[in-house]
Amino acid sequence: MTGTWPHINGCTRNSVPLDRRFRVFPELMEDKDYHTAYFGKWHLGEDGPAGRGFEQSVSTDYDGDYTNFLLSKGTRPDRPNGRFSELAISNLSIELSQPKFLEQHACEFIEKHQRDPFVLIVAFVEPHSPYNGPLNDEHPLNEVYLDVTATLPESDDIPLRYRLMREWQQAEAILDRERLPTQLFFGITPEEYRSIKQRYLGLVTLVDQSVGAILQCLARFGLTDHTIVIHTSDHGDSLGAHHLFGKETMFEEAARVPWLIRLPGQTRSKTISQPVSHIDFVPTLLDLLGAPNHPQCAGKSLLPLIQNETMSPDTVFLQWSPNRTKIKKGTKLARRQMIRRAVDESTRTAVSPDGWKLCLRDKDLNELYNLNDDPLETRNLYSHRQYAAVISRLAGEIHHWQERTHDKLKI
Repeated sequence: MTGTWPHINGCTRNSVPLDRRFRVFPELMEDKDYHTAYFGKWHLGEDGPAGRGFEQSVSTDYDGDYTNFLLSKGTRPDRPNGRFSELAISNLSIELSQPKFLEQHACEFIEKHQRDPFVLIVAFVEPHSPYNGPLNDEHPLNEVYLDVTATLPESDDIPLRYRLMREWQQAEAILDRERLPTQLFFGITPEEYRSIKQRYLGLVTLVDQSVGAILQCLARFGLTDHTIVIHTSDHGDSLGAHHLFGKETMFEEAARVPWLIRLPGQTRSKTISQPVSHIDFVPTLLDLLGAPNHPQCAGKSLLPLIQNETMSPDTVFLQWSPNRTKIKKGTKLARRQMIRRAVDESTRTAVSPDGWKLCLRDKDLNELYNLNDDPLETRNLYSHRQYAAVISRLAGEIHHWQERTHDKLKI
């Protein structure tokens, strides 16, 4: 939204209000002719999109527009404070689902502004835990394949924080079997992993259907050849890979996301194979709209790459800041002091064009993977002496990146 790094804008976890010094995308455009709207989840504080360059907003937060919509349809809240739990929402029909709610608002906006330039952001909540929805059985269970690492023995050569996450999730899975045997948030066995992934894919399909409906709205009003369409995500989900669920790790399943762009008049698809970064999202979109890059933005436009011009591939950088890692009561994985350190760890990661991935941490185990030879990240090579030169090179790149971006973390 801002083209800035989390350590610069301060939003290193959900619900941190975005400092007013940082402009969001519509403000960076500096073109007042565009009608702007933001529909869906907003993790940047309670103020919401209003006043941040968006003329119209629709909220899916707990006490927002979606809650009022459900109440207007006669749906009864399951919480004493008059709100709906995530689990209650996940059990609703398609017509009452969050994707359908956002789709309808998006189509109404498109119809209203079909003759105007507009910027419309639709931020779906799904696919997300509790991995449950109206299309749970859409994908046959025998066609749902697990990540290979979900069937391999659990590795201990990963950060302690990841192992603590895994232990807590497995303990929760045992409790879930007793409380909600048909709606597991986490799993332990391959059968449970497959069942959860089946329902996750149903949520993906639920979003796909609403994306398709929005694209049909563009076509119905003759806007397909006049609209840039982008589909991306803020994170992935491990879904049992490495015996983990959710995000909050540097593994590819959690950190690597789709980034799809459809340009006006585009007739052929192409795939960009080199690694690219979300830090280039805003500069690329500004360039597509014919606007100059803003000094606030840390990245650069990838439009030349999209237009089949040659761009030398760059190393992609990722970062993690301490968040709320849940710990199993009475855990024996490490001494209390080591656990406190691991929970408070920060990570800086580099993914190089030649396929190396280095994760440096201030308070936990470091990792090195060769994504070309080991795309599933099953072999942590950091302690192998023969890769000292690779580690030195990528660590140097991380430190130079830190200097450029004023990142003061010591790793």
